[in-house]
Amino acid sequence: MDMIDETHDPTRRSWVASANGHPDFPIQNLPLGIFTPPGASVPRGGVAIGDMIFDLAVADAAGFFSGDAAQAATAAAGPSLNALFALGSGPRVALRRRLSDLLAYGSDHADRLREMVHPAARCTMHLPAQIGDYTDFYAGIHHALNVGRLFRPDNPLLPNYKHMPIGYHGRASSVVPSGTPVSRPSGQTRPAREADPVFGPCARLDYELELGIWIGSGNAQGQSVPVRSAYAHIAGFCLLNDWSARDIQAWEYQPLGPFLAKSFASTVSPWVITPEALAPFRIPQTARHAGDPVPLPHLLDEVDQRRGAFDIELEVLLLTDQMRRRDFAPYCLAHSNTHHLYWTVAQMLAHHTSNGCNLRPGDLFGTGTISAPSEDGCGSLLEATKGGAMPVLLPTGEQRRFLEDGDDVFLRARARHSDFASIGFGECRGRIEAAQRDR
Repeated sequence: MDMIDETHDPTRRSWVASANGHPDFPIQNLPLGIFTPPGASVPRGGVAIGDMIFDLAVADAAGFFSGDAAQAATAAAGPSLNALFALGSGPRVALRRRLSDLLAYGSDHADRLREMVHPAARCTMHLPAQIGDYTDFYAGIHHALNVGRLFRPDNPLLPNYKHMPIGYHGRASSVVPSGTPVSRPSGQTRPAREADPVFGPCARLDYELELGIWIGSGNAQGQSVPVRSAYAHIAGFCLLNDWSARDIQAWEYQPLGPFLAKSFASTVSPWVITPEALAPFRIPQTARHAGDPVPLPHLLDEVDQRRGAFDIELEVLLLTDQMRRRDFAPYCLAHSNTHHLYWTVAQMLAHHTSNGCNLRPGDLFGTGTISAPSEDGCGSLLEATKGGAMPVLLPTGEQRRFLEDGDDVFLRARARHSDFASIGFGECRGRIEAAQRDR
């Protein structure tokens, strides 16, 4: 789980100059993704290094890898990372070590490798994997409390919340990479004090600040995965914005839960931050309050409680049409941290498979909205505006109860530690466009 090695050395520098001191992608990160370089037509695997992308397919064809690292590079060189995810951690770790050596300052191969990097700004990013299934959890307890208080002030959490990770199965086909426009969904809503529903564009469109979890090697149907073994099945992490149509959801969600209010779009950041890159930022799981139930044995592991959480800072930013025209910077709506999750990633995976459900390489989890307990820590507008009753005031004088057409929402994440180089996740961005029928 910890796997601290030479690739985490904070003094290690790269011959890719922009990587040195880069806020997201120094040589200590080396995230994997799928990109199309300028002038090419076929997507392939790459590695983010500073402001550049290292072309894995070209480097693999040139023979720069051997052994397990070559197996991983070949699997990652194609149009998706599913084959790499299926290999598990061993080849991935070998690939990381070889990449770190190749891209380090003083590498004997630097002159040849310079031809294998592309400016990231000129490349097109794609989804990292073909997503077979998508599951969204509800593991952010402060979000659950904030939302619960809006509807059940005296009993915000339902009785099952502290006994198991709550989740639902989402729609994999509408997961899109960062930068993809998001059309305002239309659906049925029932206006207040009206007996009958109406159909039309969503009026209460919202974002949700989440961590995404990419599944690596799967499990056989009927075979559960214990908490202690869960991280062997995790391929990496990303940011995830699970866009939500609150007014559609309010009318449709009983008795079966989220449906069209969630399935129209979910946005992910395109780079897969590996468990190895995040090893220095593991922390103990936040202690439960006195009186909270102890998880049942199949959801409890001492090692996971001691090192299964992460210290990753999270932000939500908003840029409106008016802000763009007036050259304003994006406005920070919220600060949070992954340590506010009530359940660890391993507990989520163990619970998901506890009934024998089979996971497959490239499946995606969302943690659920990660809010902080502070006023500036709300991971959704539903919380920040108290259900729309208290609008957010922006620097331009504009107000937002919910998202409007033309709004850009940015999610960002950064992991910091005094003894290690900071790393980031890259951008998770989406702009709201008018509903299709309104264009």
